Amino acid sequence: MALKIYTKTGDLGKTTLIGGTKVPKSHIRIDSYGTVDELNAYIGLVSDYFEDEKSGVVLKEIQDRLFTIGSSLACDPEAEPTMKIPDLVDADVLFLENEIDKMNEVLLPMKNFILPGGHIAVSTAHVARCVCRRAERCCVNMQENNLFVEPLVIKYLNRLGDYIFVLSRYIGHVLNIQEVKWMPRISKKI
Repeated sequence: MALKIYTKTGDLGKTTLIGGTKVPKSHIRIDSYGTVDELNAYIGLVSDYFEDEKSGVVLKEIQDRLFTIGSSLACDPEAEPTMKIPDLVDADVLFLENEIDKMNEVLLPMKNFILPGGHIAVSTAHVARCVCRRAERCCVNMQENNLFVEPLVIKYLNRLGDYIFVLSRYIGHVLNIQEVKWMPRISKKI
């Protein structure tokens, strides 16, 4: 017999953190790991739209790290969890930096802001970047409200936002999609 996906325990607007603590589903900790989950889904979508084997391997690694971050955020730091939570390490941030540097080797230097678009893979990468920045803001908000969040989580999300931006440009480069430069309209004052 298959396990049921529904438990009905959240029907009253509460959920349980790893460690057993019940919190409202509107709790910032839930918002944080929910946003990381949303980001993970968008990373999968980017990988599906950009069928590049090397990038696909990197994106799978990122998805794995996002599950690690989600489990860290879903844990009540005050309660002793009964299960071992995977760790994020400094090498994970270095991995992103190295991947950014590799992609930048083939990209022209940016001289203008660019508008998202030109190809669905490029646009989806930009959506993922925006969700990543929101996840980062959620985690910073937790920190500012004295809720524990591992500092390396914030650092990783910050670097991941940079990585996804460069990835969006790299996707355009590989697919030969012209970047659309943002040309600000400046009105003449009378």
